[in-house]
Amino acid sequence: MSVVNRSTRSAFSSLKTVVQFFLRNIFVDEAVFPRRAHRFTAIYSRDKEYLFDIHHRCFFTNAVRSRIVQFILDRQYFEDRDKDPRAFGIDRLVVANVYCAAYPLHDGEITEKGTMREALYTHWASVNKWYRYQPLDYVKEYFGVKIGLYFAWLGFYTYMLLLASLIGIICFVYSLITLKDYIPVQDVCSEEQTKNLTMCPLCDYCNFWYLKETCFYAKITYLFDNPSTVFFAVFMSFWATLFLELWKRYSAEITHRWDLTGFDVHEEHPRPEYLSRLVHVKNTRTRIDYVTNIQEPKVPFWRMKFPATIFSVSVVFLLIFLAFVALVAVVVYRMSMMGTLKYNKSTMTTSSAIMLATASAAFVNLCLLYVLNYIYTQLAEYLTELEMWRTQTQFDDSLTLKIYLLQFVNYYASIFYIAFFKGKFVGYPGKYNTILDYRQEECSSGGCLTELCIQLAIIMIGKQAFNSILEVIMPKIWRKVMAIQVGLSRLFSSKGPDINKEKVERYLRDLKLLDWGSRSLFPEYLEMVLQYGFVTLFVAAFPLAPFFALLNNIFEMRLDAKKLLANYRRPVSQRVRDIGVWYRILDSIGKLSVITNGFIIAFTSDFIPRLVYRAQNEDHTLNGYLNFTLSQYNITESDYMRSLAGDGSNITMCFYADYREAPTSPQRYHLTSMFYIILACRLAFVVVFENFVALVMILVRWCIPDMSIELRDQIRREVYLTNEIIIAKEAERARLGLDRRSCSACGHDYRADTM
Repeated sequence: MSVVNRSTRSAFSSLKTVVQFFLRNIFVDEAVFPRRAHRFTAIYSRDKEYLFDIHHRCFFTNAVRSRIVQFILDRQYFEDRDKDPRAFGIDRLVVANVYCAAYPLHDGEITEKGTMREALYTHWASVNKWYRYQPLDYVKEYFGVKIGLYFAWLGFYTYMLLLASLIGIICFVYSLITLKDYIPVQDVCSEEQTKNLTMCPLCDYCNFWYLKETCFYAKITYLFDNPSTVFFAVFMSFWATLFLELWKRYSAEITHRWDLTGFDVHEEHPRPEYLSRLVHVKNTRTRIDYVTNIQEPKVPFWRMKFPATIFSVSVVFLLIFLAFVALVAVVVYRMSMMGTLKYNKSTMTTSSAIMLATASAAFVNLCLLYVLNYIYTQLAEYLTELEMWRTQTQFDDSLTLKIYLLQFVNYYASIFYIAFFKGKFVGYPGKYNTILDYRQEECSSGGCLTELCIQLAIIMIGKQAFNSILEVIMPKIWRKVMAIQVGLSRLFSSKGPDINKEKVERYLRDLKLLDWGSRSLFPEYLEMVLQYGFVTLFVAAFPLAPFFALLNNIFEMRLDAKKLLANYRRPVSQRVRDIGVWYRILDSIGKLSVITNGFIIAFTSDFIPRLVYRAQNEDHTLNGYLNFTLSQYNITESDYMRSLAGDGSNITMCFYADYREAPTSPQRYHLTSMFYIILACRLAFVVVFENFVALVMILVRWCIPDMSIELRDQIRREVYLTNEIIIAKEAERARLGLDRRSCSACGHDYRADTM
């Protein structure tokens, strides 16, 4: 028995050692980034300065100091206010070439040992450290709260993608394993089953084709349209809710640790641009801000605010319409590509031609996205400036909503079109529904789900790969341009920097770096939120989306860190409480994903038709399912079809995917009763799916509070202790004041008595 106990303890000790070794290599290396002690804090007040430890060397961190200096520089007048009311702010002096730039200094070089910049670059920004947790406290101390929160959110999002990626891969592996036993694929690939199945043309330029040509595409379709798809769609809806709820909980811990619990966004001061534009407005009223108690100018609503808002909304709708025009252009390109391939008598089959046209159209769509994105961003910033937002937070939120709305339409319009509209209202042979005498697009022989998967993969993976390449290459190119500009200014200006001095002075070396700007974090958030939309909105059509998102984010996190440390000047610290309007956007995407995935499973995939066929089939299998989904058309009823088949052809019937009566039926080509049964089941599935997932989301939100009980008790305890310290300090101050008055009344020198 003792031998067994010793063996058990030895095995447990070995396992514990392995786990500890694993955790040491995953968590933040405390030898490089020691754990920071938590201190009691309160909002600073000059009148109550005696309550604060102002002599502590870290009373104001470097990030806070840079924010204070920037606040002063943004509002300091450099000329008489009466002569030029807009003569204030460091930005105007930079524009006037009085100064080259204004920026905080980096802490040494990235290769200079012992500096925080080198430690972050080596142990945080390195791609080799992708498996380690981020030293978020040190990131926040170096760059400020806003950038620290971005990396905290990105790290948490990437961490949560691990589970989604694992389940997605399991579902994909399941589809690979069960592919060989899937009866409809066996029927499509079987020569005996499909040798007499001649399919009707899929477009005006297409010819008759054989169903056996789609064997490969049928296999690809099953990989993304199988029983595990429904499970994964339900899981991802649950995952999206779990992600947001756990982020709120994690965010509460960060907010407390970084002393943001008592931060009120209404304490934010007006933007300098806001004040400068109101200077020249006649008859401007003023108001007393109810938080800061400072008198401020008020924007005239009917003269400025209302017209600017109407104009902004009108332009946004115009840009949305432009995005739909781009979608129509891609559809026209795809149809033209098909016509070109057929008129040039290409040797490829109809199925291959459609797939080539689909893939090339997706690339064209991706190129259009980048062109429109640039236009949208420039116009959105101009429109937001017209709206006269008081604070930087209000300005950023308005700009975020505009650009995201435009980007949402830009990126997702083509995907929504393929998922819910393409091939749904085409009619049937002999009576196709047309638009401007052109037949509507049909899905390829592999089905709409295959096209949707291709579109998602090209746009999502292509966009991520292209952005990653740009993030690596473009900063280096712009740094070279900046170095050339500095060199030219030294060459042609007698006041240019001295070369020997440049090797020593930190500010001259940082001058060659790129300017980060106040809104440079916006594209980083936008890229990740758009990716989150791909991961959640259409995951039923592409279960591997979370996996590719995970791979991208592992590199994205480190590349963003390296970019900030090596290629950009140190940003001015910005204080925020949370990720702002981005959380509300993420929450809206999560709710919309329930609807989109429900409709994709019900109307785009073949899940419901298969379910109905199994229920009505005697042996409850999919034997004969292929014929169940096809209808016949007599080509002798159409002159176009007869000419297409040729005079010597023996083709009299062609098949198409639909539920319609046979040519020999009294109600030929009318929709069958089975069509309406399947339609009713699809609608019923959408209702059941969405209500079930909504119930699960409600339960998740109810089970996970926004703040842990331990953290809530800790905050209450700290508030109590802080109040006790304040009361003790006030009592001590009152007692000392009373002693001074007593000594003065007695004629004693208080200072001498206290020596």
